[in-house]
Amino acid sequence: MKKWNLIIDIGKCHDCNNCFLACKDEFFENDFPPHSSAQPRHGHRWMNILRHERGQFPKVDVSYLPLPCMHCDDADCIKAAKDDAIYKREDGIVIIDPVKAKGQRGLVDSCPYGVIWWNETLDLPQKCTFCTHLLDEGWARPRCVQACPTGAMQFLSAEDSGMVQLIESEKLEIWHPEYGLQPRVYYKNLYRFSRCFIAGSIALKDVNECAEGAIVTLKDASDKVPDTGKTNNFGDFKFDGLEEKSGEHHLTIEYPGYPTQELQVDLEVSVDLGTIFL
Repeated sequence: MKKWNLIIDIGKCHDCNNCFLACKDEFFENDFPPHSSAQPRHGHRWMNILRHERGQFPKVDVSYLPLPCMHCDDADCIKAAKDDAIYKREDGIVIIDPVKAKGQRGLVDSCPYGVIWWNETLDLPQKCTFCTHLLDEGWARPRCVQACPTGAMQFLSAEDSGMVQLIESEKLEIWHPEYGLQPRVYYKNLYRFSRCFIAGSIALKDVNECAEGAIVTLKDASDKVPDTGKTNNFGDFKFDGLEEKSGEHHLTIEYPGYPTQELQVDLEVSVDLGTIFL
């Protein structure tokens, strides 16, 4: 059967917090039995937003990763819950029963993603429900998706086979695949948060101009086909999606009428090589 899935494009998230505010507006002081009890005013972020800065001045970028409950198919929280206090619906949504889960504070630590919150007043673990109460009334998307002004979030009901095709065509990834929990939240452009880049600028020293169209080739220690690109009209280049702490990379710069330059970069984190003069 079809199941609900959330796709988040990190390249479109601007950290406006509309998703967080919409969630707070929906759940603060509102009970939606049997799916959830009211969210407290402060402390909880059922839609949290992580932030990550890469590079060095002047080539710096910041990316944002909205982080709700992952609604995992093999959720650790379900295994840790007593008395079936957490269960997974047939449509893929994971629910914390607000009655059965009372007092089970250990469930907060059962989630490696850190998306279960403890309500001290209600003595209750709580989290994102994908606005299940609205979906059951015929809504096509939760409040966070509805409130996103950039279209960074897409909510869809699909067969697992259809998701496999979409994952491949859209190059979707999951956050922390090493957890092995089979989440139903997917990310596009995740490399901006989880990987690094090598960037720089090429200039012609004798004429004091940017080297537009210089051919820059990057190769790591493996035998795979190297990445090749051209500098833009500012002489800038950038190789993104590289693994952190991936060791030595070899950079070759070619420009008509100038000697070829070669550099070695020991890649730890994102790096700006500054201006390279030919």
